Amino acid sequence: MDELTMTIKNEIKRQYKSVRQFAAAIDVPQSTIISAMRKGIGGTSFDTVVKICSVLGIKLSMNAGVFMDKDKTELLEIFSELDERGKQTVKSVSNVELLRCRNIPVMSVVAALEKLQSQSND
Repeated sequence: MDELTMTIKNEIKRQYKSVRQFAAAIDVPQSTIISAMRKGIGGTSFDTVVKICSVLGIKLSMNAGVFMDKDKTELLEIFSELDERGKQTVKSVSNVELLRCRNIPVMSVVAALEKLQSQSND
């Protein structure tokens, strides 16, 4: 399932009690929403996708391929207010968490970084 479809699906679950309730709120047939979630949002009319995203607070970026949900927007707003040290800290923590999510042992990364650091000191 593509990222936009997953984002929409997650936001509907988070913001509404059911797809039926969401469909009624935006005046789009429930079958259209269900079909979009099952087959992917790509087969849905552009107007409907824009309407769905607008109501859910998802910002579409046609160039970047990144779809901004509430969490991503909040994270970017916080990040933009940090000084350079804070930004570096967030990047470091994010990289470690990404490795954890990808099941790459962090200790091997730490060992590799230490090796690089010791080589640069020689």
